[in-house]
Amino acid sequence: MQSVVLKVEKRDVLGKKVKKLRKSGVLPANVYGKDVESVAVQLPTKEFEATFKQTGETGLIELHIGSDKKPVLIHNVQYDYVTHEPVHADFYQVNLKEKIKTMVPVVLVGEPKAVSEKLGLLMHLMNEVEVEALPTDLPEKIEVDVTNMAAVDDQITVSDLKKPAGVEILTDGGELIAKIGELVSKEAEAQAAAEQAAQAEAKAEGAEGETAEAAAATEEAKAPAEAPKEEAKK
Repeated sequence: MQSVVLKVEKRDVLGKKVKKLRKSGVLPANVYGKDVESVAVQLPTKEFEATFKQTGETGLIELHIGSDKKPVLIHNVQYDYVTHEPVHADFYQVNLKEKIKTMVPVVLVGEPKAVSEKLGLLMHLMNEVEVEALPTDLPEKIEVDVTNMAAVDDQITVSDLKKPAGVEILTDGGELIAKIGELVSKEAEAQAAAEQAAQAEAKAEGAEGETAEAAAATEEAKAPAEAPKEEAKK
């Protein structure tokens, strides 16, 4: 995988003062790694976002700090919970000759026959898997073709994934990646039946109440009409 070049500057602003950096469109970050002294750096937030969109957490980056060049991966991106903009990031410096462990996205490709024929629903149960590889062999993603999933309960597990060259998948092979579920689950059917029964019961109770009220009104109407007859006899 060809690395992406990203330039950063050493950062002198630390602690709570980094708020001023963020307000001016600058992202505070750190460079760290195994047997590597941590370095505080900064870069334009927009440049970081564009790079991260391109590389994710598995794309190799050639980080330039002045004349110094370091192979790094983006790790631990923190976001503002209101604006959803990045507020801090770490660059993990790697040794290109040592394997590392990281998470790689799993992407489903195609439309299952069960879905196109309206027999079932596609459930994406696992979005990423853990892998081990040299930094230069890390895949951006692992694609899974789901076109041949044709019946309810058809499934794809981690063991079905095609491993890219030089990549070892560490996630348990029995874990489910995708499965075809029923269009309407038995639980949903039971819930719908219960709701219909409750509505019918409420309607019946309402009708009984109306009947009782009508009967009471009839009795009340009869009582005043009989009273004058008794007075006439007297």
